[in-house]
Amino acid sequence: MTKQQGEASDGGGVGGHASMRQEEGEILPWLTLTMIPGLGPVIIARLVAAMGSASAVFSATDERVLTVEGMGPTRARALRQERASAERAARDEFARARDHGVKIVSIASRGYPPLLRQISDAPPVLYVRGLLDAGDESRNGPDAYPVAIVGSRACTAYGMEQAERFATHLAGAGLTIVSGGARGIDTAAHRAALRARGRTIAVLGCGLAKSYPEENQELFERLGEHADDPSRSAGCVVSELPMNTNPSAENFPARNRIISGLSLGVMVIEAAMRSGALITARMAAEEHGREVFALPGRVDSPASEGTLALVRAGGASLVTSPADILQELESPARHTHGGTHAARFGGSTLFDSVVTGEGGAGNRAAGAERADGVPPAVATLSPSQRALLEALGEPKTFDQLSAELARDAGGLRADVTMLELRRLVKRQGAALVRATV
Repeated sequence: MTKQQGEASDGGGVGGHASMRQEEGEILPWLTLTMIPGLGPVIIARLVAAMGSASAVFSATDERVLTVEGMGPTRARALRQERASAERAARDEFARARDHGVKIVSIASRGYPPLLRQISDAPPVLYVRGLLDAGDESRNGPDAYPVAIVGSRACTAYGMEQAERFATHLAGAGLTIVSGGARGIDTAAHRAALRARGRTIAVLGCGLAKSYPEENQELFERLGEHADDPSRSAGCVVSELPMNTNPSAENFPARNRIISGLSLGVMVIEAAMRSGALITARMAAEEHGREVFALPGRVDSPASEGTLALVRAGGASLVTSPADILQELESPARHTHGGTHAARFGGSTLFDSVVTGEGGAGNRAAGAERADGVPPAVATLSPSQRALLEALGEPKTFDQLSAELARDAGGLRADVTMLELRRLVKRQGAALVRATV
C-alpha cells in the first residue's frame, strides 16, 4: 500500500489527518519505551503500572523509577539519556509503518487483543497489517475465539493433510486460526482457513516490512487486505518487532508466546523433540493457562516424537477430530464471552488500570447482568446471532433456519457454533433449540 492510499484509508482531509495525529500521540510513548535499550515487555509493564501511563514514565524522577522492580541505575540512566533518540526513532517507525499500510496498537488500546493482554510479558505494542478485531468488554469481534495450530516445518504428507483438515473445520465453525506463517504445518493451516472462507492470523518473527519465508509473501499480502472492511477481510499479519527487523533465530521463541497468548488453545501437529511448536505448547500450558491439544502420529516417525512425548507426559489432550477441540474450548470460550477468562485461567491483570476506559474486561463479575437487565450471555451477541436465537422459539433444523433467515450455510454454521459454545443453543435430534439463558 502506498503512503497516499494509507492516508486515504484513514479518512483523508482535515478529519483524517487529525485522527492520524491523535493516534500517533497515543502510540508514541509506548513505541518510545520499546526503543530504549534494556527495557523489555516485563519492565515496561511494571513501569507503566507504577506510573499510571506510558507518558508518565518519562516525567518520573530517578528516585521513583528506581523503586520499580528490575529498574537498576543502568536502566534508569538509559531511560533518561536515551529518551530523545528513542522518540525520534519511534516517530520514524510510526511513519514507516503507515507507509506500509501497517497499524500500531499499544497494550492500552481497545484494539489490543484481550487474551494477549493477559500474559505477563505481553508485547507493549503490536504491528498489524490487516484486520485484528477480538472485541472488548462490550462486544465480541470476529477474532474473539482464536485457536492456534502449530507444528513442524519439515512435516510429512500426513501432517499437512491433518493441518488442513482441522483448520478447515475449525475456521468453518467460526474460530480464527492462529499460526506462525512458517513453512509446513503453519502454511497448511493458514491456507486451509482461507479456503474455508474463515479468518486466520499469521504471527511473524520479523518486521512487517520483511516477508519470511519469501514464498509466503502472497499469503501475507492477502491477509493484509481490506483492513477497513470486516466483511471482506480474511485476517491479518502481526509482529511485535520494528518494521525492518530481519528474521533471526532468536526472534522465534518470543514470537511463539504471542501465538499462544492470542489463542484460547494450542493444537500441536507433528513436532520433533526439539521443535519450536513444543515451546509454544509449554508456554500455553505452564505460563498462559491455555488448553493444549496434540494429534497422534506414527509411533516410528521422528516428526511425531515430540507430539507423542507431549501426550505421554500429560502435557496435552489427545485429539482425533475437530469436534474434540470444540468441546474442550467450550469453557474457555464461555469465560472469554463473559469477560472472566483472566480470572478463571490465571491471566495477568497488570494493565487493567491503564487500559483505555474503565479497566480490563476481567474486572466484570461472572454472570452479572447489565443495568438494563439483559443477561451478559445475550447482551454482546452480534445482530445475526440474536436473530438466530430469536428464530429458535421452537425446534428447527439447520435447513429451516437457513431458509427463514435467508442466510448462507457458512455464516449460519459459524453462528450456530458460537451459540453452542456459549450454551445458548443445543441440539435436539436433528433440530436446534434455544437453551435456557
